[in-house]
Amino acid sequence: MLLKDFIARSVASLRDLYPGEEARGIVARLCEEVLGVKSYTHLIEPQTQIPPDKESVLEAALMRLLTHEPLQYVTGVAPFCGRAFRVTPDVLIPRPETECLVREAVSMASELLLLPERGNAPLRILDLCTGSGCIAWSLALSVPGSVVTGVDVSEAALAVARGQDFSAELRSSGARAPEFICLDILDPSALLPGPFDLILSNPPYVLESQKSQMRRNVLDHEPPLALFVPDDDALLFYHAVARWSRCCLAPWGRGIVEINEDLGPQTQALFRDAGFAQAAVLPDFFGKNRLVSY
Repeated sequence: MLLKDFIARSVASLRDLYPGEEARGIVARLCEEVLGVKSYTHLIEPQTQIPPDKESVLEAALMRLLTHEPLQYVTGVAPFCGRAFRVTPDVLIPRPETECLVREAVSMASELLLLPERGNAPLRILDLCTGSGCIAWSLALSVPGSVVTGVDVSEAALAVARGQDFSAELRSSGARAPEFICLDILDPSALLPGPFDLILSNPPYVLESQKSQMRRNVLDHEPPLALFVPDDDALLFYHAVARWSRCCLAPWGRGIVEINEDLGPQTQALFRDAGFAQAAVLPDFFGKNRLVSY
């Protein structure tokens, strides 16, 4: 089978589910992942054949995509902060906007490392609701010498986080792998001994009433536990993050959370009421209220 024929047929099939350009991008990424080809290979080398042993792999993947299953679950890989993370339906697929949280957190970490009152101790970082571990691993690999802990209520998610393989980068950089712990951050008795220099979180924040605005590839396949909160308790997890921060942050410590863009002022007020007077709303690269730093 010619690569160009498979791409044309697959894009046409997926156009009922996704806009044309998005469908084309999904098929291109699928072929890149399975075959190792570039997105333009079928254009500059139109006679490129798909190896016979890969045809059934691509056809099976296409069938899964046609059920609205996200490409990242089909391939088992999601890009995030320049790295490839393993993902399964037990974890939320990392979003590009969450990279803004990591970028800001790395900047905060750099500032914290310069504080004389800290001494020379390794920077301690806590990632609440860690999921796939993409935030925890990104911080561990980006902040030299840091000691990172990731917390989640889901053992299945933690298995994914622990299974991320960055062994080569760990060896070359001298970084430490994060530690992952199963805890329910909503449990008032569940705390870890501090102090932590930096606390960050991308907790569930999508309102139940917002489900109608979401695509089937999210609603039917991504874990609801990692996505949704009740409308009448929309800031449930931020109250928990604030409580952890009051108990576990060092006096000089900083925090940052990803938020529901419709609840920026309310989330900022929550952290200010919790004693973090410097809490501020920050935009993502689309200009949407996406983060609260404190």
